[in-house]
Amino acid sequence: MARRGRARGGSQRAFLQVSMSIDARSRPPVKLGILISGEGSNLQAIIDAVGRGELSADIRLVISNKAQAHGLERARRAGIAAQFIDHRGFASREEFDRNLVNALNAHEIELVACAGFMRLLSPVMVNAFPSRIMNIHPALCPAFPGVDAQRAACDYGVRFSGCTVFFVAGGVDDGPIIVQAIVPVMQNDNEQSLAARIRAAEHRIYPYAIRLFQEGRLKVRGRRVFVDDSGHADERSMLINPPPP
Repeated sequence: MARRGRARGGSQRAFLQVSMSIDARSRPPVKLGILISGEGSNLQAIIDAVGRGELSADIRLVISNKAQAHGLERARRAGIAAQFIDHRGFASREEFDRNLVNALNAHEIELVACAGFMRLLSPVMVNAFPSRIMNIHPALCPAFPGVDAQRAACDYGVRFSGCTVFFVAGGVDDGPIIVQAIVPVMQNDNEQSLAARIRAAEHRIYPYAIRLFQEGRLKVRGRRVFVDDSGHADERSMLINPPPP
């Protein structure tokens, strides 16, 4: 039976403090590969969710196209295979992606999670893992695609921004949406303060989206992702927005 963790004052952690269902436990952990380019804070959030028992995943490989990416050290500290593949060493984006595919397939990866991976994926990658590559963007897609989304939100004067987990479909931050979280934009916000608030929401919803995949609850039909919420009535509100702090 699903059990909610105790929420103190509507804490943010209440969003993910739902134990996995019996059905989820009966399914094998998802074999996960994670692509990064930098700090790896979302990587760490996924590692931590696995450690807390909130996500059933076997993180088999972390790949970075940047040798100095701190996320590689995060992976090594967690005992996860970490690999640097320099995109500059390949003649084309497609050739680089073929090497990514080969590395991921060597570890029998089922789901790829881009976590701050600053490379556009070519059809070589997308076709190798159809509806099996997730990405996260610090805005409410389709608003503010590309880099500097937080600055764009502040400059535009929106009242709300947020983050989006979606399946990569070949464009820029335009794939079928899995889950979103709304984050208010305060009048005195700048790019840094808004980014910090959005990042906290990212760390909640990315492990949750991966968990929905692991539980077999996601179906993609055209541009829409349908979530099977049968037997999960307590989670329906989470698909709209996590509770405020």
